[in-house]
Amino acid sequence: MKLSEFAKRRCQLMRMMGRDAIAILPAAPVRKRNADTEYPYRQDSDFHFLTGFPEPEAVAVLLPGRAEGEVILFVRDRDPTREMWDGLRAGPEGAVERYGADDAFPIADIDDILPGLLESRSRVYYTMGLHPEFDQRVIGWVNGLRAQAKQGMHTPQEFVALDHLLHDMRLYKSREEIAAMRQAAAVSVTAHERAMRLAAPGVTEYQLAAEIVHEFHRNRGVSAYEPIVGGGANACILHYRENAQPLRDGDLVLIDAGCELDYYASDITRTFPVNGRFTSAQRALYDVVLEAQLAAIEQCRQGNHWNDPHDAAVRVITQGLVSLGFLSGKVSKLIKEGAYREWFMHRTGHWLGLDVHDVGDYKVGDAWRVLEPGMVLTVEPGLYVKPGCRRAPKEFRGIGIRIEDDVAVTRSSPEVLTGALVKSADDIERFMAARS
Repeated sequence: MKLSEFAKRRCQLMRMMGRDAIAILPAAPVRKRNADTEYPYRQDSDFHFLTGFPEPEAVAVLLPGRAEGEVILFVRDRDPTREMWDGLRAGPEGAVERYGADDAFPIADIDDILPGLLESRSRVYYTMGLHPEFDQRVIGWVNGLRAQAKQGMHTPQEFVALDHLLHDMRLYKSREEIAAMRQAAAVSVTAHERAMRLAAPGVTEYQLAAEIVHEFHRNRGVSAYEPIVGGGANACILHYRENAQPLRDGDLVLIDAGCELDYYASDITRTFPVNGRFTSAQRALYDVVLEAQLAAIEQCRQGNHWNDPHDAAVRVITQGLVSLGFLSGKVSKLIKEGAYREWFMHRTGHWLGLDVHDVGDYKVGDAWRVLEPGMVLTVEPGLYVKPGCRRAPKEFRGIGIRIEDDVAVTRSSPEVLTGALVKSADDIERFMAARS
């Protein structure tokens, strides 16, 4: 992402804040995995969105209208000894030269400098509760100023939730962000294809997961979330984690996996036959889910509201459940009663961006949010028939199916970012047959 993209975002945020405000954003802390081993560092999404700065122990400060510079970064100082162990640091000079800060200081000096920056501002934009230890420092700086109010010290009078403004900004993706998400989607498509080529009776779920993660890393990406690989009845567990069982001949396997590339996530689910051929029952259920997904994608248009894709999927799935003998009665009445929820118990999608379940309100007041160009969402209906489900016809028991794509709302037709991955039952069978 170009520096100009981050600068544009900061300018937009500062215009909304006003000239008598200050925004304070801490970087994500380093998190310990166990003993002296740390998890791979991943920057806080809000901090990255505004700065692109990738290091921990940093704080960004925005000061609209400040003559000496509106963007200040507090960062780790250069330290040859620590850099030999942990990697190079940008330091204050690098924060200015490489990341576009107007000014930068060592993080060790923040207690001496930041109270003076707060003094001239009336409103503090800050997200409370995300980093509790840093919350106490911010409160301490403000209270320290208030203690000097009798000596004429100006103090901020108001705390404002920064995430209210920032998360609404993040909901609308720029052309550059959509391009980044297309790249992440392309890597994910290739990863899913690798797994489909390897799938066969006796291959384990974790072997398919390994193929996927290998492709992510081969393209300098990481998993946007832990891959789900569920063979047979394991596909009926929505957040299946074990990925440990061998695949069986005659079963389906559900793979839910997405690449994060340059901080932007993708999110794909495909369900396909282990041996390359759907049974008649599997195909009948699969075609209902696919029809529901296509109907939902069609509703991802500007001017529709957030719930329209879900409503479309529910109508198709309920009708399908009636046709296949799961339910009986009038479709509209069954929908009103929520009769479909035994087999389709989740929503049809979520926002997608820097986070897999990205920020942004789904409702404005009491009304569902209207879809607008630049919004990106997943569309992922499913049907999950547990092995012991007596209300389902016997031939469908133990089958779990989900189909998921990433969809960008545009000024015209929805853009399916992940559309290059085979999806119809016929195309899947052709793809599987061509492996050899």
